Amino acid sequence: MMAQALFKSAGAKAPAVNPVPVPASTSVDLNVSGLHKSFGKGQAVLCGVTFAVHHREAVAMIGSNGAGKSTALRCALRLIEPEAGTVSLFEENISCAGQKQLRAVRAEVGFVFQKHNLVPRLSALTNVVHGNLGRSGGIRGWSHSFTSYELRARAMACLERVGLADQAMKRADQLSGGQSQRVAIARALMQRPRMIVADEPVASLDPVAGREVMDLFHQLTREEGITLLFTSHNVQQALDYADRILAIKQGEIVLNAPSSTLHSGDLNKHYG
Repeated sequence: MMAQALFKSAGAKAPAVNPVPVPASTSVDLNVSGLHKSFGKGQAVLCGVTFAVHHREAVAMIGSNGAGKSTALRCALRLIEPEAGTVSLFEENISCAGQKQLRAVRAEVGFVFQKHNLVPRLSALTNVVHGNLGRSGGIRGWSHSFTSYELRARAMACLERVGLADQAMKRADQLSGGQSQRVAIARALMQRPRMIVADEPVASLDPVAGREVMDLFHQLTREEGITLLFTSHNVQQALDYADRILAIKQGEIVLNAPSSTLHSGDLNKHYG
């Protein structure tokens, strides 16, 4: 179903912000309990972080610089190894999983970061094809010139989904910042993810491009049923695009509430 959905046209306008919250799901895609992490002696970054992300839910994590947002995201997916705590991803305990099991489970997650991490000299299409490397390696996954017709068609469908099919053959270093981030999202979609984790995905973009990217994330959660966990400094963005908001301060979760029950004043006090 998701593969078919990716072939839908990108021409439809994104829904308005402040969407109706997704009904609570009994299925938990990510369950994090008691995460601890320190960098250097006495430099605790996470102090027992606990939270859950339900299936098809959009969750924002906010907090000031150094609060632990990015570290919490990376430890939750074991991109950084936590010192203590447990993590369940798609109902599989990955806290002590070996690399083979971890790669298999993490292949269901699409990652989007502030730095787009595209290969500058390669085309947008080839960068999107790279999204399949987590599921199938080899030379055929390194360039659209070598890959199969099926994978090339799927990569084109992902570019179409983010509104960039006409930029497929343009080199990544010739794209605007907003276009580059949308290629990064298309690359994540190439994985056919059940969940997207985005760390400050629009921090480097201008307001218009940032809103376009967040509208796209909103469409994906609502239309494709993809779970979303993202970090942000922008409290209004969190209120507009998340069903639930987590605030982290000094390495601890200090707020966990539906966005519909909050306003900017509730969130601003967790900065500084």
